[in-house]
Amino acid sequence: MYTFEAENGILQGVTTSQEVTGFSGSGYVTGFDQSENSLSMTITAPKEDMYQLWTGYNGPHGNKNSRLMLNDQPFGEVKFPPTLTFSEINYGRVKLNKGANQLKFTMGWGWYDIDYVKIQSAPSREDHQIENTLVSPNASEEALSLHRFLVDQYGESILSGQQTLLHALEIQEKYGKLPAMVGFDLIEYSPTRVQRGSDSKEVENIFQWHDLGGITTLAWHWNAPTDLIDTDEQPWYRGFYTEGTTFDIEKALANPDSEQYQLLLSDIDAIAKQLKRLQDAHIPVLWRPLHEAEGEWFWWGAKGPEPAKKLYRLLYDRLTNVHHINNLIWIWNSESPEWYPGDDVVDIVSVDSYPPAGDYSPIDNRYDNLVELVQDRKLVALTENGPIPDPDLLQDYQTHWSWFCTWGEHFIQDGLQNSQEHIQQIYDHPYVLTLDELPDWKTSRFP
Repeated sequence: MYTFEAENGILQGVTTSQEVTGFSGSGYVTGFDQSENSLSMTITAPKEDMYQLWTGYNGPHGNKNSRLMLNDQPFGEVKFPPTLTFSEINYGRVKLNKGANQLKFTMGWGWYDIDYVKIQSAPSREDHQIENTLVSPNASEEALSLHRFLVDQYGESILSGQQTLLHALEIQEKYGKLPAMVGFDLIEYSPTRVQRGSDSKEVENIFQWHDLGGITTLAWHWNAPTDLIDTDEQPWYRGFYTEGTTFDIEKALANPDSEQYQLLLSDIDAIAKQLKRLQDAHIPVLWRPLHEAEGEWFWWGAKGPEPAKKLYRLLYDRLTNVHHINNLIWIWNSESPEWYPGDDVVDIVSVDSYPPAGDYSPIDNRYDNLVELVQDRKLVALTENGPIPDPDLLQDYQTHWSWFCTWGEHFIQDGLQNSQEHIQQIYDHPYVLTLDELPDWKTSRFP
């Protein structure tokens, strides 16, 4: 193991200090409180190889992060959980050149101290042990077939994905190919939106996409069942945000006889009607409810992990055992162990990732967190992204995301989040599967 002290680096707008005890070396670097602040360190590797990287830090001001540059290229972020003394965080794996490598910490979400960086040769990836089963006891043939295809492709390729059919068609117009997967949303079927005049043709859009041979992934920005704030500052259509409603999920779940609990069931039943339309059409769905709960910016995550997990299990039970919807492949969307609802109700684990514009790093550390969460027994997916990871880096790092699904609008239009050259490279890359390259996964059945 090799250790490099932060105080020996090049400091921009930050200083060294010895005020807080417990550091290594002769001090630590502090003062990350301005956007231009940075620490640049020379990391000398004995050979070109993949290395595990640890950072010694102090985080007395709550959850923080720093954005990294590796050899002048954006390289994700390191998260610093809150601490009361100097601690160590495992960033994950980095590929280093033999000799000098430049690692730069930029402010990110500041107010933390950096003590040192350690590296050690990383072990080789082990073969995946993905379970070829689904949690639904009566999973449809179509769902089994799709899951089998994804398992077979895992590590051999990454499926291209794009949020909304409209933006997928925009990709085709600009870059000549359609993605293998499109992300859809049941948001407008939420009863509190329907009551206010919302209408949706999203299920019809899925029919159209399925007829083209594409794979469907589906989320639900669930407008709260009641208690929308509905003001000029927080209009009713922002009712899926925590700040857009006073609905208390913890209180509702604690009292099954309450009106709030019954409204939860009523909302689930309304969505079940739309999912049944897809089941009747023999369309399997990569189903990602309660996404980004860990962020707590949506009401289903606002009260912490326990209510969110309880609501997820309620969704699973009602859709599976009451409505007998069996075309769903269940996706959980968090890398945190304390938020995980359990192996018995999850088929695929995932994260959403929005690094800074132009950061095409493989997001390897978050991938590793998910692999560890499920002991490499379930597929791991990048269910939303801004910048698209570089396929060459994905292969170098053996970061085997099953698919990516890029958000729309400026993420594919401004040339900054993803340059036009980068998007073209993605859709032309042999490691990336596009719609025209999909086999007939619909007829691939389990024996």
